This record gives sequence, C-alpha cells and structure tokens, in this order.
Amino acid sequence: MVAGEIARPVDVLVLGGGPGGYTAAARARELGRDVVLVELGQLGGTCLNVGCIPSKALITLAHDLQRARRRVASGSGLVGDVGVDLAAGQRWMDEVVGDLRDGVGTLLRGVELVQGTGRFVGRDRVAVEAEDHVEHLQFREAIVATGSRPAELAVLPVDQVRILDSTGALALAGVPDDLVVVGGGYIGIELGTAFAGLGSRVTIVEAADRILGEFDDDGVGVVRRRLDELGVVVRTATTVVADEGTAIVVENAAGKERIPASHVLVAVGRRPNTDDLQLEEAGLTVAADGRIVVDDQRRTAVPTIFAIGDVTAGPALAHKAYAEGRVAAEAMCGLPAAFDQLVPLIAFCDPELAAVGVTEGDARAAGRSIVVGKANFGVNGRALTMEQPDGLVKLIVDPHGGFVVGALIAGPSASELIAELTIAVECALRLEDLVGAIHPHPTLGEAIVHAARAALRRLDRGAVD
Repeated sequence: MVAGEIARPVDVLVLGGGPGGYTAAARARELGRDVVLVELGQLGGTCLNVGCIPSKALITLAHDLQRARRRVASGSGLVGDVGVDLAAGQRWMDEVVGDLRDGVGTLLRGVELVQGTGRFVGRDRVAVEAEDHVEHLQFREAIVATGSRPAELAVLPVDQVRILDSTGALALAGVPDDLVVVGGGYIGIELGTAFAGLGSRVTIVEAADRILGEFDDDGVGVVRRRLDELGVVVRTATTVVADEGTAIVVENAAGKERIPASHVLVAVGRRPNTDDLQLEEAGLTVAADGRIVVDDQRRTAVPTIFAIGDVTAGPALAHKAYAEGRVAAEAMCGLPAAFDQLVPLIAFCDPELAAVGVTEGDARAAGRSIVVGKANFGVNGRALTMEQPDGLVKLIVDPHGGFVVGALIAGPSASELIAELTIAVECALRLEDLVGAIHPHPTLGEAIVHAARAALRRLDRGAVD
C-alpha cells in the first residue's frame, strides 16, 4: 500500500466477473450486502466469452453438419448437400455470447462494477489498476474468483495465428487444413472433434497413455470409435519435441514422427490466475499448483477472504464455480452453507461423455465391492430415431442396500441426462427408486431405467463385481 492513499470502504469485494464471481456477487446482493465487483475484461469471464459458450456453439455447428450428412448418406429422408461458413458461424456465436452477457448484467443489478485489475495491498485492501488511475478499496470481506488461463508449452509458444490456445481456436474464421491438437483432455478432444467434423484433418497428441483420463474405459472407447470414423489420428504416450513451421515433430517409444500442421492447438490444461494477485500482501500463500487452500465454506486462511472456482482445488468447471459462489456468499452472510456436492464431469465431444461419483476403475483399484448395470443406446428408440445409437449408460451400485454411487453416460445428450444421476448419487437413491419412476417413452432417459434394471437383476442374483 502506498503511504497516504485513502481507501474507499467496501462491504463485499469480489475479484473476477466469471461464473463464480458474478454468482457470488448476485447472491451476496440478494442477501442484503453492498457488493463491488472488479473485472478487467467482460462480464462472464472465460466461460461465457472465450470458453464454454462459444465452444459449445462451434461443437453444435459441427455436430449438425455431420448429422445432416449422415442422414443424407443413409437415405433416411434428407437430400442434397450442406456445407459450412465458419465466418457466418462466428457471427452467430457472437450474438449468442452477447445475449448471455446482457443477461449477466441484468443479474448483477445493484452490484457496483469496477473495471480494472485488482491486487491485494494488505489483509483488507485491494488496489484496482484501471487505464488512467489506481483506486484503493478497503473491504470487510472479499471473494477471489479470478479464474484460470490456458497452460503453455515452451516448445510451442502461442501466437494466436498458427499456434493457438483454446481462445485462438474459437476465433478462427476458417477451417484449418491440418490441425494438430496437443493435449487429449476434454478441451482438446472437444475442439479436435469439432474441427474434424467441420472438415479439418486432425491429429491428437497426448503425453499420457490414454485420452480423456477423467473418464473410464467404456466411455473413452465410444469416443475413440467416433474419432476413428471422423479420420482423427490419435497419438498417445507421445510428446512434441520441435516445431518446423509447417509441421511439428513428436516422439514416442517408436521414435520420432513429423506431422503436417497448418495450425496447432495447445490444450494441455489450465493454470489458476493467482500469480498476479499479490496474495502474500494479504497473508495468503498458494499450493504448489498455484491454487488457494480453502475450507468447506470456501474460506481461506484469512477468515475475511474467500476463494472459489478455478483458483481452488478440483475440476476447472463453470458449474463447480457457480455452486462455490453461492456457498461463499451465503457463508459470509452467516447462513449454514458448505460445499460438499459432487461435481459431474462432462466432455462435449461426439458422442458426449458425462460421469459423476465413483468410477468402476477406482472402485476396483480400491478393492470395493460394486454391482455394475449397463444399457446401450443401440436399443433405445429415441437414439435410433436420432440416428445416434452409439454409447451406453453405466451405473455403479453399492451392493449393500443397492445405492447408486456412480454413473457414466456416453452418448447423445449425456450432458443433460447426467443431472438425473447426479441427484441419484447425491440423494443416495436406490435402484428401486430409478426403476420405480416412470420415464417417458420414447426418450433417451429410458436407458437409465434399463441400466438400473440390469444392475438390479445382478444384485438379485448376488452377482457382485
């Protein structure tokens, strides 16, 4: 803190206007607090502006293109040809983002917005640096919600022209000829699948021995088959060792390989935005991974400072940040709030993947007794009418009582269907609860009932996995 600076008093200060930040700010205001929200860029953060929303718009465009072409090829009623104009698609994405950003602004009525970069200059003070001035704010309580940014690779410095991160890839006005995706996590697979669907020749390079490490083999196998159909080449246990300008050089146990690359997408994870906050001035330190340690109320080691979203441990997902934002706001207002919810994982690839709770692999590795029930979309009426029969629903069940403890969905609308199974795991529902609830016909949700019945039959036979 600069000597002599006069700080403006603030009741609740929120640093960051992404999903966690704006949710926390809106909830604190709803509970009667006076709130100041500091944001350098646009409201909505990475998720709304250059992440979740534009990527799902791009994925939808690619999915619709592929689905239309499959229907033409199958002779199921559509005729003619369909193409893609990515520049026009970008204009549509911008409209979607703009509409949602306006909605965030409406949500934040009554919250004071301050444009700039906030850094701690004391245990209860932040200096906000704008273009032409610095303002000091003295807060009663604060919430750090500054999000994350794409991780970098020294061998592939991002220039947003040929070497792209996810932000640059989502801004492309044309479809790349040869796209190499470095990173086989959900971001790399989502965008790689989308551009393959739009017409790019895609190669995915992953340093680990499998892609989509968050998901189990049954789900990943479904995605791998679709990648093969799209002509996507997957290189696992492989690292990038050089960039030649029109190609990259990779290396694995078989030796080195040169891969043509008109464009390269670096998607090797995300880093929390904590390194420029001057947290030490507030008496805070970060873990080795740059994240802030918090308790179940998202309170840090300094009781008046909370942290939520990507700057804390756990998956860097918007729905986690939403939930944490509400918890932090309610906890600072004296309500009995705690973050103890399960966080469902989703990959918007083709087909979609979603999972929640215990995985089959983790259960087996821990020596835990389970019962597994599966149902394939290949016999689901709605999936067949959508011409999307690939995939399955898998339930992980505790044999002592028949409680659903985990679930995997690989297939159409998995991102929507997982909500029901998240409730099932959170609320400790039994197989009988799922089977006893009527699921409309014909719907994709019937696959959940069929998987529950399969698990129930195994449970009745005493067939513990």
